[in-house]
Amino acid sequence: MARKVRGLRWWIVGMICLVTIINYIDRQTLSVLAPTIREEFGMSNVSYSRVVTTFLLGYTISQALSGKVLDRIGVRRGFMLFVGIWTIASMLHATARNVVQLGIFRFILGIGEAGNWPGAAKAVAEWFPVRERAFGMSIFNGGSTIGAVVAPPIIAYVALTFGWRYAFFIGAFLSLVLMTLWYFFYQSPATHPNLSDAERALILSDQPATDALVTGDTSRRPWLSLFGYRQVWAVVAGRFFSDPIWWFLIAWLPNYLKSERGFSLALIGLLAWVPFLFADIGNLTGGFVSSLLIKRGWTVDRARKAVLAFSALLVPIGVLGVVTSSSDAVAIGSISVIAFAFQSWIVNIHTIPSDTFPKQDVGSVFGIGGTAAGIASMLFTLLVGYVVDRFGYTPVFIMVGVMAPLAAMLFFGIMGRIERVPELA
Repeated sequence: MARKVRGLRWWIVGMICLVTIINYIDRQTLSVLAPTIREEFGMSNVSYSRVVTTFLLGYTISQALSGKVLDRIGVRRGFMLFVGIWTIASMLHATARNVVQLGIFRFILGIGEAGNWPGAAKAVAEWFPVRERAFGMSIFNGGSTIGAVVAPPIIAYVALTFGWRYAFFIGAFLSLVLMTLWYFFYQSPATHPNLSDAERALILSDQPATDALVTGDTSRRPWLSLFGYRQVWAVVAGRFFSDPIWWFLIAWLPNYLKSERGFSLALIGLLAWVPFLFADIGNLTGGFVSSLLIKRGWTVDRARKAVLAFSALLVPIGVLGVVTSSSDAVAIGSISVIAFAFQSWIVNIHTIPSDTFPKQDVGSVFGIGGTAAGIASMLFTLLVGYVVDRFGYTPVFIMVGVMAPLAAMLFFGIMGRIERVPELA
């Protein structure tokens, strides 16, 4: 008989967190090296924005498809498929000789990396009871901010020591190691030999009967029918106007620090991780607080909305510090507030598909929201390149300060009460 592992669900979400860390090391490599690569390839802000947009294009296309793929083939095989794609794409970056090749490899990377998020959301829906999902979501989502924290110093060191092309092999090597472990260890709760009966009962304890008992195609909603639910449109609206904030920080922060604050590559490696450390704190805080409120008797609706409203209002406060101060320390601190607030916001938005839909539909709903986020982020990235070349970064930060409260108002207005969709007959 297989040995039972105590708290197996935490080991599972820990592995997903590691996958997400590698995901972000891979995607951050270009942004950290952007000042160096832009100089070598002769790229303007507009040209750089187009390369970033090719990644987002692949990411958006994959968001529309990966959720459906993961709902069909499962988390185990789905992760191996999408991680394999992004590992190959990451290594190809080292061979780029011009902007066009770089854009093509970014597109492929986006195709692979998008699968991480609906896959992780689906795994958390399978492995965690409702009252723990936001915190479980914050653990895996913390991988994005941990990856963004560790990426700048590691990437800068490798680039300065061996050359920038070698930096693209860091994430690829780690992906290969982790997916080997994933293949031998991950299974669904229904079949995992190391899951105890007590923990299986805990996982199912507050899940609706359809989540606990029904699996397979018979209980999965047709994809197009999902657009008939206000819960889906609320997620779409919330992510459309908020996700571009994060992509702006991910893609443009090193460029901002170099062009507006005069940072060198070494100084970027030394300090660019600080806002992402606060993003990680915000991610864990947002997930922990909403889960704690639910455990203390708050409804899911009230707990999620309280954290979402507070987080959205923090963003313009951070923006005010950036645009009004000439101090580098204040700028880094204010950007850290923005990053903290966004991650506290998004970890609760990420739980909405599992709060409102049965687990067999979670990947598809998450993918629809991700598609909306990708479209908005592409448009905003192109706009950033145009605005920065002509007016600088201040107008961009002002737009960031407006988008978060707007996202919250639209989400609350469309969602109404956060509640489960009617069960299928």
